[in-house]
Amino acid sequence: MAGKEIRLKRLFKSSDRIIIVPMDHGVTAGPIEGIEDVPKTVRFITQGKADAIVLHKGLVPQVSHLLGASQCELILHLSASSNISPDSQRKELVSTVEHAIRLGATAVSIHVNLGNPSESHMLRDFGRISEDCQRWGIPLLAMMYVRDGSAGSEFDPGKVKHAARIAQELGADIIKVNYTGSIESFWEVTRGVKVPVVIAGGPKTSTVAQLLFMVYDALQAGAQGISIGRNIFQAPDPAQLLSTIRLITDSQITRDKLEELTQALVQGSRIP
Repeated sequence: MAGKEIRLKRLFKSSDRIIIVPMDHGVTAGPIEGIEDVPKTVRFITQGKADAIVLHKGLVPQVSHLLGASQCELILHLSASSNISPDSQRKELVSTVEHAIRLGATAVSIHVNLGNPSESHMLRDFGRISEDCQRWGIPLLAMMYVRDGSAGSEFDPGKVKHAARIAQELGADIIKVNYTGSIESFWEVTRGVKVPVVIAGGPKTSTVAQLLFMVYDALQAGAQGISIGRNIFQAPDPAQLLSTIRLITDSQITRDKLEELTQALVQGSRIP
């Protein structure tokens, strides 16, 4: 267990909160805006002091020098599917914990879609990867989504709470779920588990304020950080946005002050 503890401290640094920027979208959706040039985007992400990024194995050689020169850790994503597939919700393992170690990853991640006809397949893979992580002392980030065909299920507090608990029961060290929309409902999620919960960003939000207040409220409800991709790497200034999120995660900002900083971001000003 010592290996996991050491690596988790690298991820969470000196606080109990974490900022993760997943950039594994290329397999699912192709070279979408913000990740056409991954090394360029990673430079912005490291400038913004993110704690970790999530990548697939083929991109690691392109950015290893950037990660080595920063305090940003690598989380290697082990599961994948593409939007081209007729069964795009079924995630398949495309790498291993051992390969992640060879690439210098601090942790690994997997994606599970609950309620999907292939749920049992993905849970079986989850269990196997969890045991490999225990064997090698590697933290496991479990990205847990409820995708049973009903749009409301993805954010249903009862189902999201269940998804988080499944992740803990199967051995996740960090759990990523959707924010359920309110502090009260998300408390139900975070208090149902004893490992760190981080929120997903979901589809790109319509405003910066919507994103920042979602992060703020999730932290008030017991979240220990974020794992947000498109809303960060598709922002006009990802480094500036991350710096603002860092103020929130480090509890250096009140709700009133957040409104002021949000306006500064919208106007393109530097955050004081």
